[in-house]
Amino acid sequence: MSNFASDNKRFSGLKAEYFQHKWDQQAVAALQAIPGFEFLIKKLMEIGFEQFFRITNLASNVHVTGKLLPDLQEKLQTACEILDVAVPDLYISTNPIPNAYTYGDTKPFIVLTSGLLESMGEEELLFILGHELGHIKCGHVLYKTMARHFALVLEIVANATLGFSRLIGTGLEVAIFDWERKSELSADRAGLIVTQSLPVANRTFMKMAASAPSFYNQMDENEFLKQVETYEDASEASFINQAYIALVTAKMTHPFNILRAKKIVDWVKKGEFTQVTGISIEDVTAKGATTKPDSKE
Repeated sequence: MSNFASDNKRFSGLKAEYFQHKWDQQAVAALQAIPGFEFLIKKLMEIGFEQFFRITNLASNVHVTGKLLPDLQEKLQTACEILDVAVPDLYISTNPIPNAYTYGDTKPFIVLTSGLLESMGEEELLFILGHELGHIKCGHVLYKTMARHFALVLEIVANATLGFSRLIGTGLEVAIFDWERKSELSADRAGLIVTQSLPVANRTFMKMAASAPSFYNQMDENEFLKQVETYEDASEASFINQAYIALVTAKMTHPFNILRAKKIVDWVKKGEFTQVTGISIEDVTAKGATTKPDSKE
């Protein structure tokens, strides 16, 4: 493992509310206020998805340990130390599509795809691990499990409640997607707290947007940030543009990568990152800076 984060600041006793995005907090409150939501959550836990997928992971994916992908395990342990989170299980799934997700509630675990490992450099992988740990730290995982299996949960509960759950299904589904997107903004902040490098966060978003490793050496972070500014201008230019964005994103689980980059840059520029971490804007902006994305070691 590189020494990129070896001397990064650790945050013993860090609480989620210190860095959670206000949109995330507001969306959770809105979800919990919907009649029937807690009932569906209870039924989800009774179904036992967590144990099913844990066994599936053990059977079909690589469980990262000290002797299986030890560098990746070391990154995970470093990220956990920084965020003050218990070390979860980590699995690698064979899938060419770059992706990462966290599952479970009583004992969460993280899954990274092989496509993600191929796409990202060492520093970006650390950001992604920090992001996934952010979901655990913020208590997102149970609700995300429900979001992934919403239709199935609704069908099972509908059969047991004479169709009652279908009455609340449509409105609740929209609210869950809205919260999912906003929860990603909190998790991105956790990723930045781990890497303590704004350039690494930006490169991660840029790579997720492109997903073409052979072209990374032709991509420039500063040009990507100009695109962020262009998106901001366009999204605020008219009501029609805002309506289009709302329509397109209504059933998306993640915000646009450009929006995620904008929000993390804003968090730094407004001084809020510094308030949480004590790390200056100059330091978080300079650390990991490069004119081109880093290559894997």
